[in-house]
Amino acid sequence: MGNHQIYNMSFTAGGLFLRESVEIAQLYLEIQDWKLVRVRALQQNVIQSRTESSSVRVIREICKRLEKLIGDELKVVAEGSFQEQQQLLWLAICRHHRFIYGFAVEVIREKYLQLNLDLLQEDYDAFFNAKAEWHDELEQLTESTRNKLRQVVFRMLREADLLTKANTINPVILSAQAARAVASHSPDDLRIFPLSDRDIRELLQ
Repeated sequence: MGNHQIYNMSFTAGGLFLRESVEIAQLYLEIQDWKLVRVRALQQNVIQSRTESSSVRVIREICKRLEKLIGDELKVVAEGSFQEQQQLLWLAICRHHRFIYGFAVEVIREKYLQLNLDLLQEDYDAFFNAKAEWHDELEQLTESTRNKLRQVVFRMLREADLLTKANTINPVILSAQAARAVASHSPDDLRIFPLSDRDIRELLQ
């Protein structure tokens, strides 16, 4: 199957985790050490979960996402507006889960550019099946896990305000601060948002 990247499909744990992610980002800016952040987040019961094991799992997932953000991007999560936080957490998810990154760029943004704003379950399934031909790790997932992953992706999109309740794609307005933070590190990543090439060019000016 070649030496392509293996997709990490460990995102069944839930959604965007906005409140928890913001708290953990703030902890990191204070401590500057991810190992310690995990310990402190658990001690402070940031996740407010009934069981320690699920707290540990969620904290690990959030830290792994946030570790993909660089400098100013993390600051925006810790200190930005609600909308900026949503957008930067979507970026963190996409960087950590390349499958979701591909879906955002190849399906959601493409549909947006064609002014076809209804995101259907079939769009997700078609993308999944196309990738599964090249990725054994997708091929091996059970039907119920596939369904759960689809639900989680749609839920994250809604929580990031990129999708309405009726599954219509929301155009994005990125603030100058959010756009600058992303563009200074990786302008290409702006394509995970429903933005036209022209929008992106204007943001990069």
